[in-house]
Amino acid sequence: MKKILNEPFSYVDEMLVGLCAAHPQYFKQVGPDGRVIARPDGPVKGKVGIATGGGSGHLPVFTGYVGKGLVDACAIGEVFSSPSVDQMAEAIRAAHGGRGVLRLYGNYGGDNMNFDMAGEMVEMEDIQTTTVRVADDVASASLQERSKRRGVAGLVYAYKIAGAKADTGANLQEVTAVAQKAALACHSIGVALTSCTVPAVGKPTF
Repeated sequence: MKKILNEPFSYVDEMLVGLCAAHPQYFKQVGPDGRVIARPDGPVKGKVGIATGGGSGHLPVFTGYVGKGLVDACAIGEVFSSPSVDQMAEAIRAAHGGRGVLRLYGNYGGDNMNFDMAGEMVEMEDIQTTTVRVADDVASASLQERSKRRGVAGLVYAYKIAGAKADTGANLQEVTAVAQKAALACHSIGVALTSCTVPAVGKPTF
């Protein structure tokens, strides 16, 4: 382990509390369990919102990309585990400024399923949503099966480009189109130099 933890099973919750306590000018916790991090000035009225999320363990994604010109809110799951449907729905609500929300996230099975269900939930509340999944890791699938690739470093470019477009006052379809163009233009490769250690397990994965 390269970190000192108070309680491995409370790692994510304590991390989020600490993040917001240290930087209240950038972040606030939202939702009944505090697992959504949002802009303190959000939702920004009249702007297309951008919501993201995923498992913990790969900081600064996702919390580090919440802010002006980036994403409006993110749902945070356990280490390497997708946030719940309710947490993702809460992130969408926290990003919604009245012009719809782009769901922009990495291509992982749990995230795909839960974000899709969250989108269906909030649409019953008259919140329009669209989806862009970033799938840029060339090591995880062939070009012929590009839709199966993981989303890794390409997310950063998609966040910035989509966030900048949203700040111009563009509509949901325009923000979605530029995010999709950025996602398709990204190609990266994920490399691990050592095994990771999941805090609740306490030993290297392999």
